[in-house]
Amino acid sequence: MQQYSSLPEQNSQIDAAPTLLATIQQLRAELWLERSLNQLQRRLHDCLQSAFSTVQPRTTEADIYQTVMNELDIALNNSSVDFPNSALGVALFQPQAAVGKVYYISRPLSLGCQPLFLEVIPKEGKKLRLQLQEAIKLKDLQELEKQKPPNAWRLTDDSGAVIGWLLLAIDNLKLRDKTFTASHPQLYTQLMERSAEQCVKALAHLQQIQSLQQKSQNLGVSNQELERTNQLKNQFLANTSHEIRTPLSSIIGFTHLLLAQGYDPSRERHHEYLNIIQSSGKHLLALINDILDLSKIEANQLEVQWEKVNVPELCQNVLALVKEKAGNKGLKLSLEIDPNVKMFVADSLRLKQMLLNLLFNALKFTSTGTVGLKVKLEDLFIHFTVWDTGSGISPEHLALLFQPYFQIPNPSFSQHEGTGLGLVVTRKLAEIHSGSIEVESEVNQGSRFTIILPLTQNGEVFVGEDEEYEEATSSVSFTRTISREVLLVEDDLPNGELMQIHLGKLGYQVTWVKNADEMWIALAQKQPAVILMDVCLPGANGLDLVKQLREKSQYQQIPIIAQTAMAMTGDRSICLAAGVNDYISKPIDLNLLASLVAKYSQLD
Repeated sequence: MQQYSSLPEQNSQIDAAPTLLATIQQLRAELWLERSLNQLQRRLHDCLQSAFSTVQPRTTEADIYQTVMNELDIALNNSSVDFPNSALGVALFQPQAAVGKVYYISRPLSLGCQPLFLEVIPKEGKKLRLQLQEAIKLKDLQELEKQKPPNAWRLTDDSGAVIGWLLLAIDNLKLRDKTFTASHPQLYTQLMERSAEQCVKALAHLQQIQSLQQKSQNLGVSNQELERTNQLKNQFLANTSHEIRTPLSSIIGFTHLLLAQGYDPSRERHHEYLNIIQSSGKHLLALINDILDLSKIEANQLEVQWEKVNVPELCQNVLALVKEKAGNKGLKLSLEIDPNVKMFVADSLRLKQMLLNLLFNALKFTSTGTVGLKVKLEDLFIHFTVWDTGSGISPEHLALLFQPYFQIPNPSFSQHEGTGLGLVVTRKLAEIHSGSIEVESEVNQGSRFTIILPLTQNGEVFVGEDEEYEEATSSVSFTRTISREVLLVEDDLPNGELMQIHLGKLGYQVTWVKNADEMWIALAQKQPAVILMDVCLPGANGLDLVKQLREKSQYQQIPIIAQTAMAMTGDRSICLAAGVNDYISKPIDLNLLASLVAKYSQLD
């Protein structure tokens, strides 16, 4: 019977000892590798966590690189594993110079450490000292990557583009140390490769965090701005609602009283009611115009009519329009005009609008004292200054003054008066004139708003007396006669009656027709001096009728004025292109209507 011994043979124990020792060393080295990588991962995680902090400074890419340097330095030089003396660095890629520049290093010279060298081509003895600000050529970095074992490990972003390199310099003298086994180069190669991977991941995560923070910050700013805009718009809608309802209530209410009592033009009370209706209607129209003007300006579609403006005359007309409001508050009005200022090129309607906006604001915030308008020349600019002795404006409100819908809070005055658009429109109109507006104000000391407009518009400079213009104007009154025949084409009964009555009181013979057929019949019977043409007619388009009139020789010279509710951007141009001589929008300004009819009814 064969017998087996359970005792190991002595020779086999002796042979196994070196193998077991090598295995233990290998396991110890691998354990060191995993422990080092885990420690690096924890440090990078902590670094990224601080990137979420609301306290400045937050984590940056520099912190990521330096953390990698510090942890690898600890792993390679302060470990129980017998690695040679080493130094680490990070070279960031500089594409324009085709180099990698060393910006981070584990052992800077400032700490008294001796630099180590990177062996680029060992056989040729080419070495590069690893130190801060060292620029290493791209071809040398590629050589360092190819070596076995390598001394450079590439860092790339998500797209594969090169960011930089991890660099490792080792003291060659230690490589001859017998304790530096063949497995150790493989271990530090693995350490550097996997550290480079962790570094790239950490950088990518940091970029994601920073991107989210930027979006969050932008969203926060956007949300704040959106919330503020919504608040302003809500306030604007509330004010606008009040502004519209107030004059409408007056118009409807006082009209009802007149109808109930029986209108009698000789009764004083009825005149008072009519004045209120007229004032309320004008207020409502001004409100609508402000909203429409701002819309046109922001769309860069506001039409500007350049002409020679008689400045003293315009200023006197403007003050006449605010005289009643100033008198009701017991305020004085002042007008001071530089004698050198006579005429210049501008849009007279828009200039008047700007000055009225400023004057009404001055009257609104002035309880006692004076509101004035001063005009003077300074170099090649005209300064229109509206000043007052009112409540003034605080510095914080000055900063918001020209924002849409903003109104200065003041318990002494009505919070619902105005829309907060007047100053915005005024500034934009000044800019359209290639000018600007300046403000000076002090609380309880009054304010000064100055519109500064250039004398040059579209390359034309004009200021002073226009003798040619005056001669031409004066000759008109001596060489022309006035025809009183007016043909009114209007299907709306209230508007037609309004224009017929008003022009009739001015001495015109107005023939009122309500459609195209009646127009042709009237024209066959008489030759009017002016035709007032509505655009929207039953069964016909007024502009088509204008084109038909212009095709007939007997009607080609008759001036035609379009009077229409078409008041949006481009409507004036559309009417003029159809062949009309001028344009007036509804609701009809009766003074403007009379002025246009007088202008075009003059015959040679």
